[in-house]
Amino acid sequence: LYLAESVTVSRLTRPLVCILIMSNVTLPESMKALVHNFETQTLNFTSVDLPTPSPTEHLLRVHAVTLSAGELFWERPEELNESVPGVDVAGEIVSSPPESRFRPGDQVYARTQFPRPGAAREYTLVLEHELALKPSNLTAVEAATVPMSAETAWQALFVQGGLSAPENGKKPEENASKRVLVTGASGGVGIWVVQLAKAAGLYVVGTCGPSNKEFVLGLGADDVLDYSKTGPKEWAAADETRKVDLAIDCVGGNSLKESWTAVKDGGLLLTIVPLPDYVQPTKPSEGVGKDVTGVFFIMTENGAQLEKCTTLIEAGTCRPVLDSVWKFEEWEKAFEIVNGKHARGKVVLQIKE
Repeated sequence: LYLAESVTVSRLTRPLVCILIMSNVTLPESMKALVHNFETQTLNFTSVDLPTPSPTEHLLRVHAVTLSAGELFWERPEELNESVPGVDVAGEIVSSPPESRFRPGDQVYARTQFPRPGAAREYTLVLEHELALKPSNLTAVEAATVPMSAETAWQALFVQGGLSAPENGKKPEENASKRVLVTGASGGVGIWVVQLAKAAGLYVVGTCGPSNKEFVLGLGADDVLDYSKTGPKEWAAADETRKVDLAIDCVGGNSLKESWTAVKDGGLLLTIVPLPDYVQPTKPSEGVGKDVTGVFFIMTENGAQLEKCTTLIEAGTCRPVLDSVWKFEEWEKAFEIVNGKHARGKVVLQIKE
């Protein structure tokens, strides 16, 4: 067994096994946390014990956590009734496994795997494959808005979508003739689809409400549809050359249905909005091109992909969008905005001021 330096917990000193600890770190006996009861759908701001890292986990001092729409209703094991929300986190590593490339003191960010406890607490646990160093030009609050949305967009475009990703600041030549449609372009994931697609040299068409049209154009979209006036179906039907190689649906419902008809022959439609029982999307009986495929997918946490987004952020190619930031004690107000589903960008709780 690997015996690390001791860590002081209040007035007690105890050895930790298999964990590297930054010397002279004093940890409290308890911490503030937001605890969610799934059965009663209630949240309780309370004091709990600090989490104990396993030999493969990093202990993180949370600086900021992003709240996600719908996360309180995500399906989970029956035995997991109480948990902590918040899968997007930025903070500082307190302890790390000896073989980890991350060390105490590193400023990092991550999308943590659900249904493990989230980061709406003063200290949380993160695995190495989830982590990336925080962009040097972002605050912790800004960084916490990035991981899940950016990784989802990256996987939609360059993994599920099969398009070529930008490398070393260069746009792949093979993307020059490719077209992408994203519904909900002003939403959390849509913002990143637009920016990453433009960074990869793709022609980008986004849909959004009238108040967000200029905002989406400012992110780099080549064309923006005001969904209150023109849907993807009508837009594509007016000119066959408008049809796209890849459509990424971030809205569901009628937006998903209409997006089928905007994809060219042999193209792909992806949706990140789950259908009942998580079935794959059903192709409409009319108006869909030949050999168009539809796929629902759920993103997976990936620190390596997050690192690639870090490079683009530090180069000024991509940027996060923050709707609002709230003190930890103001969590009720923060959730009101998240649940209202009209935030532009992400809603963040600042855990450490």
